[in-house]
Amino acid sequence: MTLDNTDRRIITALQGGLPLVGAPYRAVAEQLGLPEDDLITRLAAMKDSGVIRRIAAAPNHYKLGLGANGMTVWDVADDQITDLGRRVGALAFVTHCYERPRALPDWPYNLFAMVHGSSREEVEVKRAEIAALLGPACAASDILYSTRILKKTGMRLDNKGKTDVPTK
Repeated sequence: MTLDNTDRRIITALQGGLPLVGAPYRAVAEQLGLPEDDLITRLAAMKDSGVIRRIAAAPNHYKLGLGANGMTVWDVADDQITDLGRRVGALAFVTHCYERPRALPDWPYNLFAMVHGSSREEVEVKRAEIAALLGPACAASDILYSTRILKKTGMRLDNKGKTDVPTK
């Protein structure tokens, strides 16, 4: 999908979230000078093409009582990482799951999974569940606990609607 200027304006308008009003799509459409149906059609096309993944509420896990946050890291057999990574990523308590290159000899981990809990003990129970799922395909693991938030936003376009996001 090739993004035109209107698509980029839509993404820029929505990247901070939908307005908390009774008719949020109508409000955004009016802000952009578009018919509401056009906005919705363009959003559906961007979702279908994969340009945007979803439009969803983004709860603040701290305000939900989930103050223990651990990035679990795993050394998983290369020939099993795709299947196992998908299985780990499908766990309800995993919010982010990535494959990353190892940085040997100091960093043997190639699978990363973010886990949240109300306590470190809860996070450790979830970590144990991931370890059981990975089984003998996992040679080592660790967990990195968050100590503070330095940034809490997704990717942002600049105010002119320009980005380095590739388009086809």
